[in-house]
Amino acid sequence: MIYTSYFAKLKELENHNIIPISICGKAPDWYKGLQYKKLAPKYGFFMEWKKNHDNDYYIERFKVEVLDVLDAATVIKELNYLVPNVNGKDIALICYEKPSDFCHRYLVAEWLNQNGFQCEEWRRK
Repeated sequence: MIYTSYFAKLKELENHNIIPISICGKAPDWYKGLQYKKLAPKYGFFMEWKKNHDNDYYIERFKVEVLDVLDAATVIKELNYLVPNVNGKDIALICYEKPSDFCHRYLVAEWLNQNGFQCEEWRRK
């Protein structure tokens, strides 16, 4: 299974045998885990969004500059390649924001789901 989550949940993810993969432009300095920057927001539109918080602008730019240039099946193959012995293990695509905040990981999850790969926000079961 592919989940989304955020850095504050790392211990919980690890306790449930879920392997985190950062999908942000710059992970925290203390984070030493896996990263997949192809799903990260581009610096230019991210900085513009930080100034004006125009979510529609961000969504459009993320779609055009990130998702439209990727193939979902290739992304899944590359993510699986990052995780040694992935069989039986789930992954979580992680960034900074809490579930209640606007975040690109929801755009990634929606894109993966639309392309036939189940992805949802991780919640402790």
